Amino acid sequence: MKIPKAWPLGIGEMQALPGPRHHRTSSRRPSWIIVLVVLFCVSLIGAYIYPPRNSSACYLFGSCGNLWLPPTPARIFTDEEVMARVIIKEILTAPPTQSTNPKIAFMFLTPGSLPFERLWEKFFLGHDGRYSIYVHASREKPVHVSPIFRNTDIRSDKVVWGKISMVDAERRLLANALQDPDNQHFVLLSDSCVPLHNFDYVYRYLMEANMSFVDCFDDPGPHGTGRYSEHMLPEIEKKDFRKGAQWFSMMRRHALLVLSDHLYYTKFKKYCRPGMDGKNCYADEHYLPTLFNMVDPTGIANWSVTHVDWSEMKWHPKAYRAEDVTFELMKNITSIDESYHVTSDAKKVVMQQPCAWNGMKQPCYLFARKFYPEALHNLMHLFSNYTAI
Repeated sequence: MKIPKAWPLGIGEMQALPGPRHHRTSSRRPSWIIVLVVLFCVSLIGAYIYPPRNSSACYLFGSCGNLWLPPTPARIFTDEEVMARVIIKEILTAPPTQSTNPKIAFMFLTPGSLPFERLWEKFFLGHDGRYSIYVHASREKPVHVSPIFRNTDIRSDKVVWGKISMVDAERRLLANALQDPDNQHFVLLSDSCVPLHNFDYVYRYLMEANMSFVDCFDDPGPHGTGRYSEHMLPEIEKKDFRKGAQWFSMMRRHALLVLSDHLYYTKFKKYCRPGMDGKNCYADEHYLPTLFNMVDPTGIANWSVTHVDWSEMKWHPKAYRAEDVTFELMKNITSIDESYHVTSDAKKVVMQQPCAWNGMKQPCYLFARKFYPEALHNLMHLFSNYTAI
């Protein structure tokens, strides 16, 4: 048999009650308890809406470290940013240019003659109409030994390592290559680059890829965000600043995006140069990685299809002489299927990621550098073997 719970009574009420009864028809609850409950609830609501700021109030209501605060209002874009965002959006959302004869534009950035023309001739042989060649020679007019390279020179200008003139040369090459509507993919190569695979392999790899191959990673060290200048604000924030190798391979819409950019390019032209604010900022290592990290981060692979060996941890990558060029070396390079970056801070954090081509793990590299001209004979001798891997 259940016994009904008794409601606690005040002293005054106990004195006013008559003798015990066997039956109660109602229970009268004291009003002062209800008032206390209401006051307590109002206090809690007030503390939530108007958070306490002094230490005693924080002690009473709990820690002040996790207080809800109104969201920071979004920054108002400048006129230049609004215009840039409109153009970028139009380029990225426009349907791709249709071509009945899609080609790859091979763009060579070189100080003069190309020491590996004969090797490249072997690479291009039999594939007329599927490629275009553009040569930017910054110091002297190149002497071409292969007929494939004749009439491929574009108007060039002086290029100084580490300065914006390097980016200018890249944009100049893109501008010339974009004039041909059949060029659908654009590869930047140096005079020390060599092919790692045959033409058919490279053509399929690039033309069927769903992204561009632009090297990009976040380096918190002195050679990464340590080169950032606050003069780039408000358009470029430090959290968006990135680093990467300059040797890209990109789709046509990304090439158009680079060529159309004025806002971010100007920031790097003014505020990313050697000796700026006591720092050595190199535009060719930061401009494109930062640009794509900001405007289309999912549209790039974050690694370059051109291999370079930085394992010696010097200012310049490892260079291969004739005796270094063996079948084993070329086989090892072509079999690499993970890209890696190392931060420049004291921690030297190694960041590795699989080279995912259209979602599938594939070899990372199509080209390699840096090779001395003396390696030409060995490369010619081994080409058919290592490109068949």
